Amino acid sequence: MPYSTRFTDAFQFAAELHCDQIRKSTKLPDITHLMAVASLVGENTDDEDAVIAALLHDAVEDQGGAKTRAIITERFGERVAQLVDACTDTDVSPKPPWKERKQAYIAHLRDSKTPKEACLISAAVKLHNARCIVADLRLHGSSSLEKFNASPEEIRWYYVSVAGVLSHRLPKNPLVDELNRTVETLAELITEGLMAEAG
Repeated sequence: MPYSTRFTDAFQFAAELHCDQIRKSTKLPDITHLMAVASLVGENTDDEDAVIAALLHDAVEDQGGAKTRAIITERFGERVAQLVDACTDTDVSPKPPWKERKQAYIAHLRDSKTPKEACLISAAVKLHNARCIVADLRLHGSSSLEKFNASPEEIRWYYVSVAGVLSHRLPKNPLVDELNRTVETLAELITEGLMAEAG
């Protein structure tokens, strides 16, 4: 079924919210990431709320916190807002330390109360990010990881952990299967880089 005008509205809202944001250490508008994530979710579910939440998954965290959440609730409904909440790393500023946030996020994904639709969005987010990291590692080597607030070992741990949890929450899901394959490549490239530096 075609998407309703809610989707069009969400796309416009996401573009307005993130119009000045650039992907970390690139010249790419952040909206490219949001479009990619929404596309991956849309290819794996006919749940329009989930696709809208995918477009808005960074909105609360990066563009206004509680104020933005209230707008999402008013314009797109409480369910979309709850899915965005479930995909939000933190809405606190300044953000807590990296490892603390990631451990909390993994625990949140593991919780059976976290909606499976949110897990699907998370899988799409992590798949797109992992693909970008793999591409950067192949082009620029380990130096491409310097843009993160984490060590190569921590990045490897995080993606492997998230993929493992999502495999449990969404077994036999094609998107999660692709995430696992991509994370396996990511982990191998990081390990190769670490060994080269040590050797």
